Amino acid sequence: MFKITTKTMQWGDETLTLETGKVARQADGSVIATLGETSVMANVTFAKEPKPGQDFFPLTVHYQEKYYAAGKVPGGFFKREARPTEKETLTARLIDRPIRPLFVDGFKHEVLVMCTVLSHDLENDPDIVAMIAASAALTISGVPFMGPIAGCRVGFVDGEYVLNPAVDDMQDLRLKPEQRLDLVVAGTKEAVMMVESEAYELTEAEMLGAVTFAHEQIQPVIDLIIDLAEDAAKEPFDFQAPDYSDLFAAVKAAGEDQMRAAFAIKDKQERTAAVAAARQAIKEKLTEEQLEDANLGSAMKKLEASILRGDVVKGGTRIDGRSTTDVRQIVCETGLLPRTHGSALFTRGETQGLVVTTLGTGDDEQFIDALHGNFKSNFLLHYNFPPYSVGEAGRVGPPGRREIGHGKLAWRALQAVLPAPTDFPYTLRLVSEITESNGSSSMASVCGGSLSMMDAGVPLKSAVAGVAMGLILEDDGDYAILTDILGDEDHLGDMDFKVAGTENGITSLQMDIKVAGITPEIMEKALAQAKDGRMHILGEMNKALSGAADFSVHAPRIETMQIPTDKIREVIGSGGKVIREIVEVSGAKVDINDEGIIKIASPNAEAIQKAYDMIHSIVAEPEEGGIYKGKVVKIVDFGAFVNFFGKRDGLVHVSQIENRRLNHPSDVLKEGQEVWVKLLGFDDRGKVRLSMKVVDQETGEEVTKEEAAE
Repeated sequence: MFKITTKTMQWGDETLTLETGKVARQADGSVIATLGETSVMANVTFAKEPKPGQDFFPLTVHYQEKYYAAGKVPGGFFKREARPTEKETLTARLIDRPIRPLFVDGFKHEVLVMCTVLSHDLENDPDIVAMIAASAALTISGVPFMGPIAGCRVGFVDGEYVLNPAVDDMQDLRLKPEQRLDLVVAGTKEAVMMVESEAYELTEAEMLGAVTFAHEQIQPVIDLIIDLAEDAAKEPFDFQAPDYSDLFAAVKAAGEDQMRAAFAIKDKQERTAAVAAARQAIKEKLTEEQLEDANLGSAMKKLEASILRGDVVKGGTRIDGRSTTDVRQIVCETGLLPRTHGSALFTRGETQGLVVTTLGTGDDEQFIDALHGNFKSNFLLHYNFPPYSVGEAGRVGPPGRREIGHGKLAWRALQAVLPAPTDFPYTLRLVSEITESNGSSSMASVCGGSLSMMDAGVPLKSAVAGVAMGLILEDDGDYAILTDILGDEDHLGDMDFKVAGTENGITSLQMDIKVAGITPEIMEKALAQAKDGRMHILGEMNKALSGAADFSVHAPRIETMQIPTDKIREVIGSGGKVIREIVEVSGAKVDINDEGIIKIASPNAEAIQKAYDMIHSIVAEPEEGGIYKGKVVKIVDFGAFVNFFGKRDGLVHVSQIENRRLNHPSDVLKEGQEVWVKLLGFDDRGKVRLSMKVVDQETGEEVTKEEAAE
């Protein structure tokens, strides 16, 4: 009934297995990849005919984590997997980016790749397994895919690269100084296609070494996929790339000069309008048959690309007049918004980001329900890309994959410089509002985010800047590396290479390559050129920072205190009664964790101090010989009980009330009266012994023996 094909290899410390032929047999390609005990099923289907008139490649990648994979029940009301989590969205992008350029040019059939996590051993991250499964399913499906690819994760500990570190090793890297890198690399046999990373000030050489190490480690996985395909692949789909050379010649003859003149305009809005006019002029010169040709869009793009790319490689001059190494003019401003905790406006050419920082308390931490466990995050970065930022009147809705991906890239870039939670116990939320865009708004978010946090008084270890690099690689091997690319250069170029970091090193690297010819030498030169651009941007950012920013009066103040863990129950009280009383009386927020760390937050310093004193009185122990102000709570024949230290009471014996004989304590005391007492010590049964007569009841100072005798 089943025609099962299985291939296995040892990969690092784990066994990698690829299996097909048993599950989802109606899909064009179906592979279950297993690494350790983490299994992901990838299914590929594709339309056998393109949609009429479609001029783009409709590839869709879905990645789904099923909670049953880790033996968990989903949270929430419905107890069912719902909309994609951030991790699922980012992983889908991670798989999409390296496979998209490898489909044969001109193939515009709808393709669906679905990756489902079936089992998770809490050691091996399923994102890498999903990428391998997707590549294998595509390779055996018959779709015109010029793979396979493979991917791996790389860590960096004590100067050594680590292949596929465990999930826990990659969690909260900024709290693990020994682990300095979380790098994902995907590539073919010949070249690296995609890089995504979170780094902690690695040098350019260390980062390049990590990419090279990863490319070496994925080679046996690519061989394993090829081995599987040799036994299980379907017949290749009969697809011939369309020949539209005659149409391209007609398009070129009809409007090359006008298109070249349009691309010579430096202003983006004027250039966009001129390019649109050139396209329209070209269409007016074409025949009806040529206008109906499905390859017209491809021919137009080829003309635009040839003009832009040829001028840069041959003349070294870009469409806005810059050289290949120039960064656009930069203007940085901080403190724009009066009521926010921190704000910055970062403008680089026609790209602009308004980034706002909000300081929150422990109550504002994000609770994340993940396959490998539940955890909290105290650093959030949200990126918004409204239509007006590119002069369009488009639809506004929830954040899409691009916005989530760009926000995560900026998040990774800024992680490395954040203070430790123990030193700065705030929840940080950054919101990047992209108000203008013409290339690399994610890097503008990094620069603006760094400035905004500094404006809010966050003690960052260093400022962070980011720059987007591009590449134009011609068929004859000539190439040009471009610093601070424009939107058109990204769209028509061969590489999008984003590097963020401090003066000391790289904190994030993201690379997407559209051609399979990037050599280590090109990557090394791109990293060096990116460093020069980053240093220039950091210099411009420093001009906006005149000194340490004042902490916003509108931000909460947070004080931390450590109490013994055996005192936690006393602070919380039965059913939370005590801690609620502290919050109500003081007016401050109080948060306590299982380690006995208490965070007290309020914009009002007096409220913080009051809550601190109330907690201290509960957990602290009175010192023998100490003098305390107390209140008489009960009078008996042999003395008076005084509440003198939080909830603690002690006995003032009748002989310790005054330096004279009393008939009854009520002769001088009454319930509710405030008195000064000294803690004499504890009797054999642990009872507290107090004295009033050795303390001046007006001043609270101890009375000397000479004064007492008088």
